[in-house]
Formats: sequence, C-alpha cells, structure tokens
Amino acid sequence: MVAARQNGDIMQDTLFTHHAPPRPLAEELRPQTLAEVIGQEHLLMPGGSIGRMIATGRLSSFVLWGPPGVGKTTIARLVADEAGYEFIQLSAVSTGIADLRKVLAQAVRSRESAGKATVLFIDELHRFSRPVQDALLPAVEDGTIVLVGATTENPSFSLVAALLSRAKVYTLDRLSGPELARVIERAEARCARPLPLTSEARATLIGMADGDARYLLGLCEEILALDRDGDLTPKDLVEFLQKRAPLYDRGQEEHFNLLSCLHKSLRGSDPDASLYWAARMLEGGEAPDVIFRRLACAASEDVGMADPQALIQVITAWQAFERIGLPEGRLFMAQAINYVATAPKSNASYLAFDQARTLARATGSVPPPKRILNAPTKLMKELGYHDGYQYDHDHPDAFSGQGFFPDEIAQPEAPVFYRPNERGFERDIRKRLDFWARRKRPPESLQD
Repeated sequence: MVAARQNGDIMQDTLFTHHAPPRPLAEELRPQTLAEVIGQEHLLMPGGSIGRMIATGRLSSFVLWGPPGVGKTTIARLVADEAGYEFIQLSAVSTGIADLRKVLAQAVRSRESAGKATVLFIDELHRFSRPVQDALLPAVEDGTIVLVGATTENPSFSLVAALLSRAKVYTLDRLSGPELARVIERAEARCARPLPLTSEARATLIGMADGDARYLLGLCEEILALDRDGDLTPKDLVEFLQKRAPLYDRGQEEHFNLLSCLHKSLRGSDPDASLYWAARMLEGGEAPDVIFRRLACAASEDVGMADPQALIQVITAWQAFERIGLPEGRLFMAQAINYVATAPKSNASYLAFDQARTLARATGSVPPPKRILNAPTKLMKELGYHDGYQYDHDHPDAFSGQGFFPDEIAQPEAPVFYRPNERGFERDIRKRLDFWARRKRPPESLQD
C-alpha cells in the first residue's frame, strides 16, 4: 500500500512536471545581471547614476520613471542583488498599509539579525494613496529600507513632496529600434530559430512594439507559434498581430505633454508638426474637443489680431466637426490646424490684457471719470455725471479724442497696453492707432 502510494505520488509528480505551462518568453529572457540589460546605459554604465551607486556598495532610495517594458522591475532587482541587499517586491495596486507594515517589520528583523539592508521595490508606486506614501517616510529616513519605486507617471504629479525629497528620480528611455532588434536576436537565440519575417516585416514588428521590450517579446511568441510556410510580409504581420496602443493617458502627464507639443508647433508656424501631434492625440483616444479648445486658444493667444479670421475658422471647423463627426470631421480639424499654423502671429492682445490686469489689481477701486458715466437721474446730473462727455459720432472720423481712463491713471498720460506689430492685419490696425494718436487733444480741450 505504501509502495503503491509512493508510486502514485511519483506518477502524479511526473504528470505535473511534464504538463507545467511554459514561462512567458519575456520571463525566460529576463536579464540575470545588469550587464545583460538592453538600454538605459545613461544610468547603468560605470559613470551613470546607478552604476556609481553599485560601485560604492551603498544604495540610496530612488524612483525609476519610464514607459512600460523598458526594464524598471529588472533593474531594481539586479541593483539589489549586485549591491548585496535583500530584495522585497510589492505592487501598489494590491498593497495596503497593513501589508506595508508587515514588510517593514521584516526589514527590521533582517537588519537586526543578519545585518543586511533591504531594498523594498514598489511597482506602480504612483498608485499608493497619500497616507500610504506618508507611511513609508519613517522607514526611508531611518534606513530600515532603501525604497526603489517604479512609475509610468511623472513623479512630480503623482508622489508626495516629502517622498520625492528623499528619493532621486531616474528617467528610463523607451527602447530604440536597434535596441529592440537586439531583443529579437535574444529571443531567436533562446528559441534556436529565426522569426519567419522578411526584413521589411522585421522593421514593422519593431515599430509595432513602440519601444516596449516586453510587448515585443509577446509578439515574438505569437509569431514563433505560427504553423505556416514562408516568411511574413509587413501586410501579413499587421493582419496577424494587434498593434500596441500608443502610450497616452488623457488625464495625466502625456495628455499635457502632447497638448504642449501641439500648441508650440502651431505657434512656431509648423503645420506638419501640428498635424502630427493632433493625430497622435486622436490616435491615443483624446476627445476632439480638447484639440479644438487648444486650437481656439492658439488662434487668440498666438495669432490674435494679426489674422482675426483664425478664431472664426477654428470655431466654424469645430461646429462642423460636431455636426458631422469622424471620420469626415478630421477634414475640418486639419483645415483649422493648417489655418492657425500658417497665419501671421501676434501675441500683442494677450500681452496687452495681462498688463491691463496688472494695472487693474494695482489701482483697485479708483473711480472712473464722471464724464463717461450715465446720468439717468437728476441727482446724478447735479453730481456731474456725464458732464463733458463727447459723443464720438459728432466729431470728424467719429473720433473725439477724449480720455476714458480714471483721471489718476491718465496723469501725465494714459498708459498704452496694446502695441500691434507689423505682421498681418495688425499692420493696418497700427496705422489706425497712429492716426487716432495724432488726432487726440488734451483733456482740457474736450470741455467745449
């Protein structure tokens, strides 16, 4: 009976051994040393920030910030290994304060019993709430742990200031085309056969990965599992594989980054770059209204009175888009983008209003001149309201030259905020203002 049970156990173990699911290729190829890591040389080389820390054998807390699939978790684990630290990994998605306290207690025991420091790696660190982030601070300050965090979001926006002041932030780059090509070569060496791809399809595959090595290795697994003759062409590849969705978070840093790129391209009179960034945002799932709002802002802030039609073109295109929708609506968006980008530029109105606001804040409640106030009652007339007002249409060119600023501000002369430039329609406006300036008379001459 015992022998039979033992034989049964052996058979059962063998059965499970033979049918254990294979590990993902990305896990199989995970680097075992920092020297094997592809990319991030600016941090890992001997003169890099992380390389120097490892050389000294003393680690300080840091945050790895970068897109998915560039090696954040791998680098954190290998840094701890090569520096001789204990390594504990947590995910902010599934960890609460109670779990964190258990890990911190374990780190204390490790330091006191074995004299070994602990690297606490927290993936998706930005997902921790403020109280949980604050709970990390004492352990980081007293050396109980060396905190290594990983985040895909800008730490300046997602981490509390106290934690940021205690941890350096290292930026990881998306992998380049040549670096992704090296990843493919490692996958082929591991599987002992090349990917069935034409050279053009190989380049297409690298483009589909969009800098993400983990995603690329997933694609390689799918291709290697194919049962077909001949090499895949780019067309075959696109039909077979789902292209990686562009990195774009409509509520976070990437949203603001691409908005900034679009606005600066419009301001810089580059229609091609403007179209590109708008297309990037649409492809990433951005709401078209967001793009049109930015166009409207640029049409006023950067084009302004140099071409007053710019704002009209944007609003008209926006309304047409709302009526028609995609895909045809992209035509209206493109037309508005091209109009704003190629229009003459002037920020004179923008600067003028900022200066006016500054003066308004400084002068507070300075009373307006009574001559430009209405006098609907007898008492107001007796108080001098509307007395001396010049009706502009009663004067040549419908211009009286009277002053409209408070008297305290207009002494010795009224301020000038709006200074049109010589570009576009503002050239004509400047001529008008110069003409009116010559026609103006001193305030005392208005009292006819």
